Amino acid sequence: MNYVYEMPKEMLTECTNKGTVELFEYTSETYDDSHRKLNKRAYVYLPYGYDKSQSYNILYLLHGGGFMQEWWLKMFPDTVTILDNMMAKGICKPCIIVTPTFYHDEESKNTHDEGICENFRYELRNDLIPAVESHYSSYAKGDVTEENLIKTRNHRAFAGLSLGSMTTYRAAFYNNFDLFSYYGPFSGCCGPFGDHDLEVERICKTLAEGHDKGLVLDYMFCANGDKDIAFEEHKEIMERALAQSPYLKKDVNYDFFIIPGGVHDMKAWQLHLYHALQVFFTKH
Repeated sequence: MNYVYEMPKEMLTECTNKGTVELFEYTSETYDDSHRKLNKRAYVYLPYGYDKSQSYNILYLLHGGGFMQEWWLKMFPDTVTILDNMMAKGICKPCIIVTPTFYHDEESKNTHDEGICENFRYELRNDLIPAVESHYSSYAKGDVTEENLIKTRNHRAFAGLSLGSMTTYRAAFYNNFDLFSYYGPFSGCCGPFGDHDLEVERICKTLAEGHDKGLVLDYMFCANGDKDIAFEEHKEIMERALAQSPYLKKDVNYDFFIIPGGVHDMKAWQLHLYHALQVFFTKH
């Protein structure tokens, strides 16, 4: 891929063939002792010409700390313009993009509990994916049994920024590797207080155990600006994982995109998404 370090201007120009963004509501459990039900929301981008008789790849795309499902598509509507242009110009395949939240409600977004990153794995597997893919036209074709979701993992990706990047590792990669074959961690792996040795070990273990089960990593697209607060830990962990795992191969199923001078902001994250979508869903 030919990387660019600024979003091409034509990606930010209003597009004739516009996709649509709609609110999607579903129910989730918090998995606490009371097993109370939560009414959750996600925004869903449907590509121009969305046709229920066709099957679409799906990207689940997360925000960062202190924000919720509105981040990517509502707070930054130019993300939608970028997606419209990419699909209209054939830069990436038409796909459905779902932007959920790992927070339980408005109040919980003010907490600083990083445990939410790992705990989101339950909601992701048991509630969100089945609800989305029984409603929208994915390669699961409405069959959201665990067996079929595993069978269709090559048509499912997960990406996120900042705390959402940590969630990409913890909820989607480590704990639901059988449901996704494409990953996009944008800005960080374990945060400033994480255990680098443990993260490297978990990455290598996930890939090895997946390989033993016939579950292949199609692509992990890591991305960070080199002036981003999360850059050093992300880069160090992934360099070690690349050196240690025989199942992580640069330019085959892995790359680490670095923006010179890039910082922890939406300009960088949109550029990460722009590049990630060019490698996602290209192998099947």
